[in-house]
Amino acid sequence: MTTATPDRRVELTLRSLILGVLITLVFTAANVFLGLKVGLTFASSIPAAVISMAVLRMFSGATIWENNIVQTVASSAGTLSSIIFVLPGLVMIGWWSGFPFWTSFAVCAIGGILGVMYSIPLRRALVTNSDLPYPEGVAAAEVLKVGSGSRENATAAAAEGRSGLIVVVVSSLAAAGVAALTATRLMAVEFTKFFKVGAGAGAAGTSFSLALFGAGHLVGLSVGLAMLTGLVISWGVVTPILTSGLVSVGDIAEIAGGIWRTKVRFMGAGAIGVAAIWTLGRLAMPLWRGLMSALAAQAQRTAGHADALDITERDIPIGIVAGVSVAALLPLAWLFWTFLQAGGVGGVGAAVLIGGGLAYVVIVGFLVAAVCGYMAGLIGSSNSPLSGIGILAVIGASLLLVMARVALPSDTAPVLVAFALFATAVVFAVSTIANDNLQDLKTGQLVGATPWKQQAALVVGVIAGALVIPPILDLLNSAYGFAGGAVVRPDALPAPQATLISALAKGVLEGGLDWGLIGIGGLIGAAVVLVDEVLRKTTRFSLPPLAVGIGIYLPMSTTTPVVLGAISGWAYDRWARGRPHGEIIKRMGVLMASGLIVGESLFGVALAGVIVASGSQSPMALVGDAFEGPAILIGIAVFIAALAALYTFSAAQGKKAGA
Repeated sequence: MTTATPDRRVELTLRSLILGVLITLVFTAANVFLGLKVGLTFASSIPAAVISMAVLRMFSGATIWENNIVQTVASSAGTLSSIIFVLPGLVMIGWWSGFPFWTSFAVCAIGGILGVMYSIPLRRALVTNSDLPYPEGVAAAEVLKVGSGSRENATAAAAEGRSGLIVVVVSSLAAAGVAALTATRLMAVEFTKFFKVGAGAGAAGTSFSLALFGAGHLVGLSVGLAMLTGLVISWGVVTPILTSGLVSVGDIAEIAGGIWRTKVRFMGAGAIGVAAIWTLGRLAMPLWRGLMSALAAQAQRTAGHADALDITERDIPIGIVAGVSVAALLPLAWLFWTFLQAGGVGGVGAAVLIGGGLAYVVIVGFLVAAVCGYMAGLIGSSNSPLSGIGILAVIGASLLLVMARVALPSDTAPVLVAFALFATAVVFAVSTIANDNLQDLKTGQLVGATPWKQQAALVVGVIAGALVIPPILDLLNSAYGFAGGAVVRPDALPAPQATLISALAKGVLEGGLDWGLIGIGGLIGAAVVLVDEVLRKTTRFSLPPLAVGIGIYLPMSTTTPVVLGAISGWAYDRWARGRPHGEIIKRMGVLMASGLIVGESLFGVALAGVIVASGSQSPMALVGDAFEGPAILIGIAVFIAALAALYTFSAAQGKKAGA
């Protein structure tokens, strides 16, 4: 497979690019909504591969490498959409009223292309010459191998492809149906019960989101239990302590909720920051050794031995990589200039900020590309610490801008806050795509694909995703708004990461940040790091510190279904392991979880369009607030019944495909 002649194999084709772009448009819209609602996005490689195999099977000459190109293009949907963790902050602080299309597109496209370029020199270090597991990359490769099987097992491959597509469609429809039921208000969206813990307040609750449950199934038990630990720290320890003595003189829900929003979440940010810094420290030596190995390999290539390279070792030439990287800085400089001009900053001040912004994107962008690429290999793209990286990036940018204020007028704090978010958005786009590209390249290595063709395909996916993100953001902003904005609507999208990152930028540059809360969170993060290290050295278990910090930071209604999904997914996989065709049954569970996320997310986008068109915030509501009690009971019953039925159906489809 790896020695096929490149000009004769069917790999980078027009139909693969078109199909990949179409899937990218749909999955990007779903991921934007999901990320703004719950702070999570889903990896789209595996469902894209299944859809690709089902569609391309109708055409003659389709190959495993062509299907791999489709999933490579579509994988950008699960990563570039993470830009919504930063970009909405510009609306929240009042700098933008909406999302200007060409500016937003340029941020996503330039940052994404730089992410592709930055990850190319890292491929040999972190993929070829590395023992990193790349869980999602390996899983995608297995799906491609099974679905694009040889002539001897073509019937079995076709059966699994059909069953997988059926599972994705059915679970998507089920999730959309449940979401539609919640939109009628006959079924509750969530429930939370507040209660006294000593002299303070605690709470328990969950949302009935099938998308969040599906996300939990995908992230796995270790991350799920770590998030549960964060939830216990947040609502079982810290909130009761901080509300001690207060609940007797006011509404317990209002007091506890206020303390969590204004204090506990910032502790979560501190814990995430310390965990991310610890990760950077642990990666320093492995990355250095890997980079030296990559440079040595490139030197051999430039010495005239390129033709001797196996097809699986042929990247985009380093000269083109360097040229594209430098060329991308020109439109980026123009973007920075126009952004500052809109804020009234010109002359020497603008030159200082533009030069500093470009240097920040180049240096910090490459650093986070390496870190996120390594973490994608270690724990998967979906679990990589993008939030923590974003927090560190915006704090770093804000601190540098504090020093740059000496060259600016005294009243420039608002424009500096906006510029910090703008520059961080570019860095974030770099990190998300680098995070994804190395995972894709691992899949390609396992199926014998050509790296440069995958890298070119991902650039196409970046541009497609960048085209759809701004209008979707504008639609959701018009329909719902954001919880951190100046005008907060009852059903505003939480946009948790964007809320936190914009608050951190304002706090650093305007002097209102409570560093004490972040410091306490940092101590909690350090303690979790210590526990994790002890567990790793003495047992087979771990406690991912970043996941603990996210569990502290995210709302309980978001975290609980993720934890439930992680535990249920572990139980389902454990059950499947002892069954005939167990691996196929497990893959059906992954596809079911992906379908849950896609269905609910796409319904949310569609509902946003109805809200904008109708002018009503609850256009499908059939009942009012008086129905809240029965709606909660209906929610519990529907949530449990839907998941039980879907797991049963997925297992049955797995058995059918295996037979």
